[in-house]
Amino acid sequence: MAVYVYAIVARTHPQRLNGLAGVGDPPTTLRTVHGAELSAVVSDAPEGLRPKRRDLAAHQTVQEHLMAEGTVLPLQFGFTTTDDDAVREVLEQRAEQLFERLRALEGCVEYNLKAAQDEDALLRRILQESEEARRLNEEIRSGRGGPQLPLALGELVAKEVQARQSRTAEAIVEALGGFAREHHAAQPTGDDFLNVSFLVARDDEKSFLAAEQGLVEELGPDHELRLRGPLAAYSFV
Repeated sequence: MAVYVYAIVARTHPQRLNGLAGVGDPPTTLRTVHGAELSAVVSDAPEGLRPKRRDLAAHQTVQEHLMAEGTVLPLQFGFTTTDDDAVREVLEQRAEQLFERLRALEGCVEYNLKAAQDEDALLRRILQESEEARRLNEEIRSGRGGPQLPLALGELVAKEVQARQSRTAEAIVEALGGFAREHHAAQPTGDDFLNVSFLVARDDEKSFLAAEQGLVEELGPDHELRLRGPLAAYSFV
């Protein structure tokens, strides 16, 4: 039967799994696969597993339980392989690389930050501050311009939006990056212009959170910053 892998830890990690259940319906039983210096927490892989709420919660609960007792390399939901021997082979062949990441994650958690900006407020600001945008807009409203003016205004505004949000994103990452060991940017979706994860040492959490709150106040109500964490460090495995 295929094997579902939750996380990798050092052999010295307590690996206490009593009271925990794995993914699947009925829930699968957790076990460990050992290499010489590393262990993987696994279970049998249920057939047709999908990211349902119960299974996502079970996966996350295992991660949080392991994190509470030591450093963890968390795997994303749904990671499977052929059997225990395949897991053991990875633990042996990639031991040096995996240990390097364990050392990098020691004493750290992940925080994910997504940022969005009120579109109407941004457009008003562009029209106030861009002389060319304001001129085009006034010509369109007066009816004097031709049919090409709305297209020209649209292109100008799109470039301004991208430039302004890129600068804001860079400023946010710079402001928070000093309180993190690493950061990893992902592609924003929807209305967001920033999606970035920070690897933060436990000793720096208070400073990081205070800096994030300072950004909220500095950027004002036109911006929405959504911070999630502390999380298992999925983005840094």
